[in-house]
Amino acid sequence: MPIKIPNNLPAVKILEDENIFAMDEERAYAQDIRPLKILLVNLMPTKVVTETQLLRLLGNSPLQVEFDFLYTATYEPKHTTQDHLVKFYETFEDIKSRKYDGMIITGAPVEQMPFEEVAYWKELCSIMEWSKTHVFSSLYICWGAQAALHYYYGVPKYDLPQKMFGVFEHQVNRKGKMLFRGFDDAFYIPHSRHTEVRREDIEKVPQLSILSESEAAGIFAVTDKQCRRFFITGHAEYDALTLKNEYDRDVAQGLTINVPQNYYPQDDPTKPPVVRWRSAASLLFSNWLNYHVYQETPFELEQIR
Repeated sequence: MPIKIPNNLPAVKILEDENIFAMDEERAYAQDIRPLKILLVNLMPTKVVTETQLLRLLGNSPLQVEFDFLYTATYEPKHTTQDHLVKFYETFEDIKSRKYDGMIITGAPVEQMPFEEVAYWKELCSIMEWSKTHVFSSLYICWGAQAALHYYYGVPKYDLPQKMFGVFEHQVNRKGKMLFRGFDDAFYIPHSRHTEVRREDIEKVPQLSILSESEAAGIFAVTDKQCRRFFITGHAEYDALTLKNEYDRDVAQGLTINVPQNYYPQDDPTKPPVVRWRSAASLLFSNWLNYHVYQETPFELEQIR
């Protein structure tokens, strides 16, 4: 949340230079308050786990947020009970007449397939097209980010020789951008993916800017020039044991998988993992919610266009 300070206080310029968000009295008095409406398009098979991770981060804010949960009607999830879907989730047909302050599209375990071969690709394209006029700010995660970059801008994805798996150091390329206000010069984020997008392809698109990347993991955060769409290739939302659970699952299935990097002490999976990313994750989601949803969305959602 911003701090409210007297009009023309000399500290304003200093605070702005330090990326501290402050509003003067005149703007503060003009603000109207209402709950934010967020749509979560949950493509993960373990929907309860993913929704819990994201709600934990987005709930770490004084802002009041109302969530709608959406699953794709063209693919029936195998790891979530029908009872849970009926109680808590809707389909695109149910919500397409509504407008939202924000939308999150999650990752999905389909990244090694061509986009067009994914069972719900056409439906997801309809959702992304609809969001142009019905959602003010969108956040795309991992495969969701790759899918959106491909759909909106034709950015391709590439297979990696081995899975990008672990917790990697990142830096902020453009420190003045509000999404990364308050971040340290170096911060850590988990990645778990078999594919990547590349700098040279993103730089060919004049509407896109790279906000953050990692020497080891590559591109992390991309935005459009209007800061209405954010593409996040990592999994800041992961819990402490998510990478461990993925690793243990693959080992149990006899799959070839490397120990996740920079996760276990001395890369020893018999030791408890070290969480390095929790504060960065909390700041990333709260910055998106505050600066790019709460501060920017029209009070009347019908004004979104």
